[in-house]
Amino acid sequence: MTKMYHQLPVDAYTSQDWFEREQRLIFSRTWSFAGLVEDIPEPGHFLTVQAGLNNIFIVMGRDHRLRAFHNICRHRGTQLIRAVGKTQKALTCPYHDWTYDLEGNLISVPDEASEFPQGVDKSCLGLKPASVDVWRGMLFVHPDPAAPTLAEWFGEVDPLLGPHRPEELIEYPDTRNAYEIKANWKIVVENYIDVYHLSHLHSNTLYMYDHAKAEYGWKGPHYHFWEPPSAEYAENLETNLPTPRAIPEPHVGAWVPMLFPGIGIGASEDSWNLFIVKPLAPDLTRIETRTKLANVSDWAYQKQQWKSAGFWKNFGGPKYQGADASGADDPMTSGDFTSEDIFACEQQQKSLKSPFLEIGPAAVGESPIVQHQRAVLDFMQPAKDPT
Repeated sequence: MTKMYHQLPVDAYTSQDWFEREQRLIFSRTWSFAGLVEDIPEPGHFLTVQAGLNNIFIVMGRDHRLRAFHNICRHRGTQLIRAVGKTQKALTCPYHDWTYDLEGNLISVPDEASEFPQGVDKSCLGLKPASVDVWRGMLFVHPDPAAPTLAEWFGEVDPLLGPHRPEELIEYPDTRNAYEIKANWKIVVENYIDVYHLSHLHSNTLYMYDHAKAEYGWKGPHYHFWEPPSAEYAENLETNLPTPRAIPEPHVGAWVPMLFPGIGIGASEDSWNLFIVKPLAPDLTRIETRTKLANVSDWAYQKQQWKSAGFWKNFGGPKYQGADASGADDPMTSGDFTSEDIFACEQQQKSLKSPFLEIGPAAVGESPIVQHQRAVLDFMQPAKDPT
């Protein structure tokens, strides 16, 4: 077998110029996760999302239809709205009070007669549309109003993402979280899809699944992954699950895809989790997480917790302890796989500054990293730059 080597130069992880090109050529030209369908439950509700260089908002109109617009007032370009909220009938720019209806039409210009004596053709100054689509209970936006549908974008990989129906599950709000990793977004993605590290970095924290039997591959730029439960976990699986089943029997295992460019899903027998990667700078990445569980009674959760307590009481532990630990706050002594991942990503980013850095060959279990790097390069080709 031919040795595999990493495809990207160090500059791809450290350069501001490379980072800005990625924002223009990747994140401004692909679908971006915006939220869950329940985030916009009724007319007037809206939310905003940064999609590469574009700030876009989704709003539900009075006809209950979802629409997406570039968050740019047609007068001077001020952003109309921030974050998440609800309006009754219209959207008003805070700068000069130009007002738009929920369908994006300009309906009011203050002091129009005195300030614009030549008149304002409101029919030509509606908000610029973007694309919005729903897939597996998730909202996505695309800056291009004529973008291909999500069915086209995710179509080939969809059958390999597990039997979960997220729209039928309920969000567990205590797990909604956001944090920053001091590393390039691609290092975070590469860690997520690195099969080789599962049995090593997470030797004591993720051994409820059999990493040696993992099945993974690619459909277009999207990575799919599934692995079965370990023999110990599977021996009494229905008792060992920490929460009630989120998928019907007999389905078992962990589905952990990474959808291009940075939408991670971690789904198992009893949960469905989102891991959204948002680049902030060449060496800084924001992660947003959300979790959905079975839509069953509180009593069902309590019973499952009691049943599984014995297994989880003795499960896992830190990678290092005692003489191997560097201190009380060492992430490798945390017994938490997320802390282990963050540590590994940040340590790798630090090494990129060293003139002695030399990346070795990729292991078989690191082949997804090489493939993701190729996908990045494909999008970064100058010929595809619309500017």
